[in-house]
Amino acid sequence: MKIYDRRTDTYEEIVQYGAGKLAFLYNNPLGRLLLGIAVSPFVSNVYAWKNSRKSSAKKIPGFIKEHNIDMSDYEDREYKSFTDFFTRKIRYGKRPVDMAPEALISPADSKLLVYEIEKDTTLRIKGRTYTADEILGDSENAKEFAGGYALVFRLTVDDYHRFCYPDRGCLISRRLIKGKLHTVSPVSKDHKIYMENTRSVNLLKTENFGTVAYIEVGAMLIGRIVDNGTDVFEKGQEKGYFEPGGSTVVILVKNVEIDKDIMEQSASGIETKVRYGERIGRAL
Repeated sequence: MKIYDRRTDTYEEIVQYGAGKLAFLYNNPLGRLLLGIAVSPFVSNVYAWKNSRKSSAKKIPGFIKEHNIDMSDYEDREYKSFTDFFTRKIRYGKRPVDMAPEALISPADSKLLVYEIEKDTTLRIKGRTYTADEILGDSENAKEFAGGYALVFRLTVDDYHRFCYPDRGCLISRRLIKGKLHTVSPVSKDHKIYMENTRSVNLLKTENFGTVAYIEVGAMLIGRIVDNGTDVFEKGQEKGYFEPGGSTVVILVKNVEIDKDIMEQSASGIETKVRYGERIGRAL
């Protein structure tokens, strides 16, 4: 899978974590029989329990080496379990937030694809047609985003798994939509994961971007999305985190101009590597 690194203006190949197992589940006839079990909350809960045990800490050194994680970015401490490591915090100053009022920032270290939301609120994500209300689970607020953008921030296992608010503002509403836990990797292309998966849907009133939909999407083996429960927030303030696995934040927003390099890559179906707090566009 090729992604664009805007910091170096180069492309790099990344390997999907657990690619062989995922291909078996989604593409093999026997695997598809087991898929219903694999995407259930029960399996996610068992996985979470195993990774919260002290014995799971032995996986950490190998995981760091396999995924080439730069630990100088993170707190220097002993981790009590794999989950404790996975939800590690960044060192102060390692993710500076662009505080210019007009700057739209990335909520997380992730791989970003941008999709236009048509005037009738339809959009195509990875070859699948969605409507804004399918993603939101709510037809009443979908029209707010007609003519805007859907920003899909895909977090992989090597990423920092905490996420932040894109602007100063306050919470309008927050609700959890229970569903399945399909992988968010391209192998699940036959499933409409942004309407099928468990997700937390937040409507935010922001100072510079108006109403913003902020959606945290659960993924395979991630049944728990932790929200810090803040109702009034500052730009760049931590909103929450995902427990072990990879997952996705989807932002629906209008009246913005996304940076040219990101739009060019998205037009070719190539994800752009972005970081927590980094500018990705500007308010109009």
